[in-house]
Parts: sequence; structure tokens; C-alpha cells
Amino acid sequence: MQTQVLLFYKYVTIDDAAVLATHMRGQAERLNLLGRIIVAEEGINGTVEGSIENTEAFAGILVADERLADMSIKRSAGKGGAFPKLSVRVRAEIVGTRFPKDVDPRVRTAPRVSAEELHEWFRTGDDFVVVDMRNSYEFSAGRFKDSIDPGLENSRDLSGVVDKLIPLKDKKVVTVCTGGVRCEKMSAYLLHKGFSDVHQLQDGIHAYMEKFPGEDFEGTLYTFDQRIVMDFGGERKIVGKCDWCQDATERYVNCANLDCHVHFLICIMCAPIDKGVHCKKCVANLAEMSPRKTCE
Repeated sequence: MQTQVLLFYKYVTIDDAAVLATHMRGQAERLNLLGRIIVAEEGINGTVEGSIENTEAFAGILVADERLADMSIKRSAGKGGAFPKLSVRVRAEIVGTRFPKDVDPRVRTAPRVSAEELHEWFRTGDDFVVVDMRNSYEFSAGRFKDSIDPGLENSRDLSGVVDKLIPLKDKKVVTVCTGGVRCEKMSAYLLHKGFSDVHQLQDGIHAYMEKFPGEDFEGTLYTFDQRIVMDFGGERKIVGKCDWCQDATERYVNCANLDCHVHFLICIMCAPIDKGVHCKKCVANLAEMSPRKTCE
């Protein structure tokens, strides 16, 4: 069976978050969809996989809610088994940033730049800087050329590292993330901190790669599901590097130390199997761990 993945979000006031979550869960279960959906007072954010027919039916259910009628829903080919289960939760935020309450994308966020506009900026050599608002381990496998990684481990880290970006305060900044949901808040936060010329990539890296495969974005796009990484074709090079030997790779594993469990890149020579592999930090810090096998 051919499957499809839907990626969607919208910042919009939802007074009955628990009611909407129950409705979404019921409809997703009825259509045999698996994935993750978060509902909060500030909006909805989700990724689900299922048959093309059933995901399209679910997309119709989403936009039938007048609060979500204009929500952008991104589609990509699935491989089946992207998610082990269906999770629908009510949370305080659809992206956990812990920013001040007045950082609210429903009130103020950066203007959106379409994939076509950003593509033209690259072609004409406009003076702008791409700031990647994803986590650093996502950045490792793929990113826009010459983009900046602020060093995030979680979205909530931006407030602690924003001072690194102060030299860009008066430059044209374009924030990017996977599908757009993080940039709505991240760009709002930069405006809150006094950055003067902030933009956000509309519908995220996903939309850019779909429209311009193999152009400007180097490597693969990290996904928070069992696909791990994806690309949309076109010529591209592997920019990810093994944490151990620095050889090119796009293979992720989780650190076997459950207190760490970081997702990191490692080549097949340094770790022939996915399990029981420790990151360099854990091997260095925890003497009781077995030494890793070195590359041949």
C-alpha cells in the first residue's frame, strides 16, 4: 500500500483544546493513521501517516474546522511504518520554547518569505543570513549553504544562545526550520529581542526542497519519525560527518547511554550495528563504558 505523510500546524486560539484533541484522535483512529498531534491553546501541530485516501480524508477534516480552514498542509511520500503508534496530546505549547507570554506568533511574527522568493534571493546574491532554528543534530545532516547553527539542543535553548546572534541584529535574517512551526515563534522572539529585519521561510525547508530539489539546501532533511532523513531528489552531496572519524554519512543512531540518548551521526565502519553505540562525550566521560571499536 502506498502511504502519505501529512505535516501541518497553525498558531490559532483554541479555547477547547481537550475537545479538539479528542476529536482529532477519534478521526485519526477511524482512518488508521499513526503519528503525533499536539493541541494547545495557541494552536495545533502534527505529523501523521496513512494511506493516501485516508490522509486526504483527514486533511479534509482538519480544514473543515473554521479555525484551521486556511492551514497549510504539506504532503510527502511515505514508506510505511514512519510512526509506531498514534499520539494525540494537549500541551501548554505546540513548540516548547518557554518564551515570555508576549512572544506570541498569533499577535506578532516575522513576515514570511516564500520558497520562490528565497530561491530568487540566492540567485541574485541578496545580502541576507539564514539562521537555522532546528536542533544542531538536525543541522548536521543537511542545511542551507552558508547558514548559521546557533547551537540549539532544544527549541527552549534560543533564549540562552541569542547573544551569539547579536552581530546580526541589523542584518536581513531568514529563519528556517523543518515545516515552519518553530520559526513562527523563533522569529517572533528575535523581533522581541530587537532584531530589525527578520523573515521566516514559509512552510519551512520541506517546501523549499520540494520545489527546488538539490538547490541551495545541502544534504538531507531530518525527520522526527522512523524515516530519519529524507530528500526530494536532485543532485546533492552528503554533508553529514561521522562524529568519530569525520567520514561522510547520513546514518543516525541514539547513544546507548539512556541518560544521554543523543541522536548523532556515525558511519557503518565505526559502528556496524545501530545498537550499543555510545557518543564520544559519553565514552570520554564515563570510564566504565567499553571503548569503542576504532575504524579500520
